[in-house]
Amino acid sequence: MPPLPQPPALPRVITYYQTHHTPSGKPISVLPLLQQPGIGITHVILAAIHINEDPAGLTLNDHPPSDPRFTTLWAEMRVLQASGVKVLGMLGGAAPGTYARLDLNGNGNGNGNGGDDDGAFEAYYRPLAELIRERGLDGLDLDVEEPMSLGGIVRLIDRLRADFGPDFLITLAPVASALLDPLRNLSGFDYEALEVLRGRDIAWYNAQFYCGWGDCSNPVMYEMLLAKGWPPDKIVVGLLTNPDNGSGWVPWNLLSGVLPLLAGRHPRFGGVMGWEYFNSLPGGKERPWEWAQAMTALLKGRRAVQSLEGLQGSEKPAEEKKTSEVSPEADPDEEQPGEAPPVPAEFEYHSDGGGEEE
Repeated sequence: MPPLPQPPALPRVITYYQTHHTPSGKPISVLPLLQQPGIGITHVILAAIHINEDPAGLTLNDHPPSDPRFTTLWAEMRVLQASGVKVLGMLGGAAPGTYARLDLNGNGNGNGNGGDDDGAFEAYYRPLAELIRERGLDGLDLDVEEPMSLGGIVRLIDRLRADFGPDFLITLAPVASALLDPLRNLSGFDYEALEVLRGRDIAWYNAQFYCGWGDCSNPVMYEMLLAKGWPPDKIVVGLLTNPDNGSGWVPWNLLSGVLPLLAGRHPRFGGVMGWEYFNSLPGGKERPWEWAQAMTALLKGRRAVQSLEGLQGSEKPAEEKKTSEVSPEADPDEEQPGEAPPVPAEFEYHSDGGGEEE
């Protein structure tokens, strides 16, 4: 049997998959990303893996990864991989604590001075490594939204590379502004310094162009990143897939101009990622895969005129949309003079049955 065709390396089309169930507990399937026509999905990032106070208490969102509620999820991840889609886990995110426990001295201040630091790191890292092996993940996305030292993140990257080899994908998910100014950052360490030290081990950066930390309504910020020296193949433009998921959602009529422009201007354009899958527009919760269809069309240089005109005609401003089952994280786009942009609040996701939000 001939090998399955592999998706093109660039531009990437990536979706984060954190909300795995409806409020009633029904699994939200990602298989339509394979079954529906016109979708060039390249990577799915499974969120969110948390390291908790108990080193043995690793969780996927709120539950152990082995919980029966994830049986369908893990089966679908294997189907994606068999079809040529790379599956990564996302470590961390808005909930604090994961990286403080992996940092030097295990306290997030980067002032480790030996002692039992290596032992603490091993205790917290080992269950994570076991999960990666057990589930055959293709990579790990390091979403550091709490202070961490440069030495701490370098140690983690070095250990992942040593344990999982040269083909294991290591990505990071900084806010886009952190790639321009280390002071406009959620991670603590300087990403430029990290790129100098370990850029060879980092596949790309899922830069968050939203929640006041970036803007993709025009090409200016992306071009500023390239002018600063970031290679285009290492910068993936992170977008909200629905205004309910935070502030800074970019309407389709703007994206349909910006993304083909960037992809056409830069042959090594890194691609786009969407936060997150389950309610992605234009299809919403009923047809979330349509976001990937539209992204595929835009990045292949086609305007997809008929479909995009339909999307634009059906759009409503964010303030007119009905409140969804997932509460919006409404950080204002506008910044006041002298004030730092707001820190994105923890996203609420459905991972349990019984109709209750977690």
